[in-house]
Amino acid sequence: MFRTLLNIFRIPELRNKLLFTIGMLCVYRIGYFIPLPGVNTHALSAFVKNAGSSALGQISNYLSLFSGGNLGLSTIFGLGIMPYISAAIIFQLLGTVIPSLEKLQKEGEPGMRKINEWTRYATVGLCVIQAVVWLRYLTSSSRSFPHGFLYANTYYNHLTLFWITGLAAMTAGSIFLMWLGEQIDEYGIGNGVSLIIMASIVARMPSAVYSLYKHSSFRVAGSETHRYGVGTILFLAAAFVGVSAGAIILEQAQRRIGIQQAKHIRGNRVYGGQTQYLPLRVNHGGVMPIIFASSLMLIPNVILQWLTPGLARINLFFTLRDALEPGHYIYVVLYIILIFFFSYFWNTVQFRPKEMADQLRDYGSFIKGLRPGKRTAEYLENVMTRITYCGAAFLAVIALVPTVVSRYMNVNFMITQFLGGTGLLIVVSVLLDFINRVEANLIMRNYGGLLEPESSQSARRRPATRPDVPSSRLGSDQVKGSAV
Repeated sequence: MFRTLLNIFRIPELRNKLLFTIGMLCVYRIGYFIPLPGVNTHALSAFVKNAGSSALGQISNYLSLFSGGNLGLSTIFGLGIMPYISAAIIFQLLGTVIPSLEKLQKEGEPGMRKINEWTRYATVGLCVIQAVVWLRYLTSSSRSFPHGFLYANTYYNHLTLFWITGLAAMTAGSIFLMWLGEQIDEYGIGNGVSLIIMASIVARMPSAVYSLYKHSSFRVAGSETHRYGVGTILFLAAAFVGVSAGAIILEQAQRRIGIQQAKHIRGNRVYGGQTQYLPLRVNHGGVMPIIFASSLMLIPNVILQWLTPGLARINLFFTLRDALEPGHYIYVVLYIILIFFFSYFWNTVQFRPKEMADQLRDYGSFIKGLRPGKRTAEYLENVMTRITYCGAAFLAVIALVPTVVSRYMNVNFMITQFLGGTGLLIVVSVLLDFINRVEANLIMRNYGGLLEPESSQSARRRPATRPDVPSSRLGSDQVKGSAV
């Protein structure tokens, strides 16, 4: 493994890409802590910490988990990369209902370049809207907090100037993150936007580990001041390993369908006739079902908390509010239903069996026992419906592990959020994609991959002994075969 890591730095192109990616992520982490002009971040963080169970605390914690920003500190990267992701999802969904957008998507690179340009314009609009909402909340909440947390600098002790600088800084921060992700895509290695989100999630892990250590007694049972005993620590460690392994299996799981190629006769040679596989992902929607379900489950709880002062005398109101708290039975049932619904919804939007069947027919390929065209499309749709059910069930289990463990074992959610849910799935999927890209670069240059056994790497580097072929030619053939 150590030798394989050294091989990464022996390849100049791969080494430069890796160092460029790390440098861009360091730039992101520096900007993550630059506060907005006129905001006292210490007072604001204390205000958000006191309001951890309120609407503000829930929205701030939820958005900062997968947006790459942190509204709790109100920095220039407070909105994170979420406006860009939201704009991309909007255009992706509109492409299924607007024929002109669908036509652009099928045009290839020129059409996608045009859609990306519209996505950037939409990102600016979403940034302005979200920044206005957040600054409006800051100006209204600062009056109710002792000594306030706005206008830390007397130069910004003016509402109009604060609004102008706040809107400009938050919008520019999100646009800069979008540009940063595109630079990683072009000059680095991996998906830039995904790596930024993963860096934000992984950066929380040291705080979670320290919190677990601080409140642990390392005894069989916990105490009043140290509530985590040895049993709880061992369970959390085993759960982290088990859920991480399950998330990897969920991301890698495929249903392979045999595809038979038609035979073509050209001159005296016969081409085709081989059997290949069409891989269908079990979790085709990725983390999107959890994101959509969590967003919808957050809205009723936030609205009910805002209505609490006016409806404090109604018992039914408190019953409904408690039932929609994370971990309660009704919350869990609704959460599971929404995950299943959005899993099928996202597959309906992304997976198009008719187009896939037409492409197989055009290339002269077919599924054994099925006629090309309508029958093939129906078969692919039925298979995808069945495997989506299994994927959604597994996804629901992983999504509910942090909430259930936090509620019934009295463990801080900051610790249990690494046992599953959106954060863990994002980290697993991004790391798998990153490892696959690095491994592809290594194998393309005749080096062993990160996941390749030592014996295979030795066999790959062993020189050929064929006497009738020069060694230089064999080396080039090996490189070509590795690249394929």
